[in-house]
Amino acid sequence: MKQILNENSGTGSYRYKSQRGLSENLVREISRKKGEPAWMLKMRLVALEQFEAMPIPSWGADLSQIKWGEIYYYLRPVDLPYKSWKEVPDSVRRVFTAIGVPEAEKAFLAGVTAQFDSEKIYGSLKASLAKQGVVFLSMDEGLTQYPEIVKKYFGKIVPYGDNKLAALNTAVWSGGSFVYVPAGIQVDLPLQAYFRINAEKAGQFERTLIVVEEGARVHYVEGCSAPAYSSASLHAAVVEVIVKERAKVRYTTVQNWYKTVYNLVTKRATVAKDATMEWVDCNLGSRVTMKYPSCILQGEGAHGEMLSMAVAGNGQDQDTGAKMIHLAPRTTSRIISKSISQKGGRASYRGQVKMGPAALGSRSKVTCDALIMDPLSRSDTYPNNQILTGSSQIEHEAYVSRVGEEQIKYLMSRGLTEEEAQTLIIRGFLEPIVAELPLEYAVELNRLVKLEMIGSVG
Repeated sequence: MKQILNENSGTGSYRYKSQRGLSENLVREISRKKGEPAWMLKMRLVALEQFEAMPIPSWGADLSQIKWGEIYYYLRPVDLPYKSWKEVPDSVRRVFTAIGVPEAEKAFLAGVTAQFDSEKIYGSLKASLAKQGVVFLSMDEGLTQYPEIVKKYFGKIVPYGDNKLAALNTAVWSGGSFVYVPAGIQVDLPLQAYFRINAEKAGQFERTLIVVEEGARVHYVEGCSAPAYSSASLHAAVVEVIVKERAKVRYTTVQNWYKTVYNLVTKRATVAKDATMEWVDCNLGSRVTMKYPSCILQGEGAHGEMLSMAVAGNGQDQDTGAKMIHLAPRTTSRIISKSISQKGGRASYRGQVKMGPAALGSRSKVTCDALIMDPLSRSDTYPNNQILTGSSQIEHEAYVSRVGEEQIKYLMSRGLTEEEAQTLIIRGFLEPIVAELPLEYAVELNRLVKLEMIGSVG
């Protein structure tokens, strides 16, 4: 899928654009415009109080430069999402056509949603899946059409008190995805969501809820981008995934935010007996990313997996990782983290593996592999491993290496140019992650990494 690195196009106008800054009046206005039930407005208001009371996180990346009072927290480009690309306004359609969304929808996907700033602008789902009871809507549509399911699960895995950014999301959330897969249904092609921040000093706060019933299977893919602006934007999403017994979910993210975006995301899944949750997370772009997808392995035999990749360049801080919380017997988890630091960038792995008292016979393996391209760049690993039972096992491995001049010269002696030699080394390093991506994403990720790495050997 084609990602836009440097486009500055827009819709020209919005149906609604809030004043800058956050207030109770704004939260009430968002809820009113969406026609939400009273319980959701109440949760938003309590979350707003929580956000205002909690301090800015002092650990991890530096967030002191975020201008909270200058952000547009709600921008509504359309009144209702379109069901045909022909209906989408030309200025918006050109953005998604350049990214490749309509083309990918035809060739590779079971369903698509596209979000522009605060609202979904387009959505589709194959009729055969809809007939089987599969639901793929925006979160707003999910709340309207399936209020019982949303009320049952919304905020239960990531409560508003979990952290400051989760509280902010709960107060001003808009858009995101609602996915429901009935028991036993296998969704063979991926469901794709694409999130675009297209306004300067904008905030995007999508909320995603995925519920997969017993024995079902789904692969959800999201792509993210933003155009080039000199001022900072904020992306603070929350994702909650419920994986029932014997079900399997894969959640793949390829983000390519522009380098002024603060990407602060909370993602968490509960995994039932003999179920599997897989996170595949690829992070390019953004000024700061803080993201640690988590699995709560609460059923016997549950499995959690995290494959992550981060590329940190000039002025970037990629603070990423994973959490695996083992609460039941015979649970297993695996974390593979790959990072590349170049041109003075910083990439950090920050993770936690916890074996609870009931996690008898459980196992976890963590592998952190960092590649540093020059003396100005930095890589850090911050593991937090806790074992509260004597019959479980945790393995942790960390490697740091540097592309040396001798490696480049050796490959060049075999007929490669310096750029081709560098690309070959990088592709080999990232191959375990790229191999797990859908084909169109794997091709695009290789292209994006190549663009990021040009001239990076120092």
